[in-house]
Amino acid sequence: MSGTAPSGPHRAERKRDGRTKAIRLGPRSVAALALVSAIGVVAFGWPLFAPGDSGITTHAADAPWLFAALLPLLLAVVVATIADTGLDAKAVAMLGVLAAAGAALRPLGAGTAGIEPMFFLMVLSGRVLGPGFGFVLGAVSMFASALLTGGVGPWMPFQMLAMGWVAMGAGLLPGAARPPGRAESLLLAGYGAVASVAYGTVMNLQGWTLMQGMASGISYVPGDPLGDNLARFMAYCLATSLGWDLPRAVVTMVLTLTLGTPILKALRRATRRAAFETPTTFEDPTTFEDQGASDAPTAAE
Repeated sequence: MSGTAPSGPHRAERKRDGRTKAIRLGPRSVAALALVSAIGVVAFGWPLFAPGDSGITTHAADAPWLFAALLPLLLAVVVATIADTGLDAKAVAMLGVLAAAGAALRPLGAGTAGIEPMFFLMVLSGRVLGPGFGFVLGAVSMFASALLTGGVGPWMPFQMLAMGWVAMGAGLLPGAARPPGRAESLLLAGYGAVASVAYGTVMNLQGWTLMQGMASGISYVPGDPLGDNLARFMAYCLATSLGWDLPRAVVTMVLTLTLGTPILKALRRATRRAAFETPTTFEDPTTFEDQGASDAPTAAE
């Protein structure tokens, strides 16, 4: 009888460099994410290609239909990710906890001067959970925060899509298999800053086409050439939202650099202990009975 503690391959794998096995994208996940992203791109960008007599402002009431289409697509991304990677109910539970945390962080800044601390949590969570669950996390967090803050309106499904892209992009960043360190924090901080500005820019595109009575140099003109409208759109962003987007980028970068390392370690420790990608097997009860009988001392001993 040996006094050495057993050490199986799973235990050795979980202790190696303190890393968590990256959640890979399978064909189902890629297809689901491509579909929902394509719908989002069309929802944001179609007014730029619409004819002048299309009646853009009348489509502000179409947001509930986009929201109704987005919910089953989010479910499809979850199901596809589970089918491709073998994630289980523990991963879905962690998704819910992180979504609640993100929703609770958003009202802390209430959008004041771009101070929105939820962005850095979405970036870090997307990095650990992967692009599929990252997209769903971003969208669900934004939905939950809208319910908390009373920010439910035609802009909500667009916010869900944009935040989903922010968290998904963090999951697609390279180097997830390398040991964590300062380089990873710098990568995530830089990405968080860029994503914060990109989020504001994309959301401007949703609201800009519906606003009327602005100065001719920044207003949307249905039916105008794409280049002319894009030039006016950039002028609109510089004149209206850059004062919010840049502080958001700075806050996200600072929080990632100061709190990123311990939060990444905590998230990865939680995923290792949950053993998301470790298959669950059930032994036949007779196996334990036979093993107990064989270990029992005989009369001759």
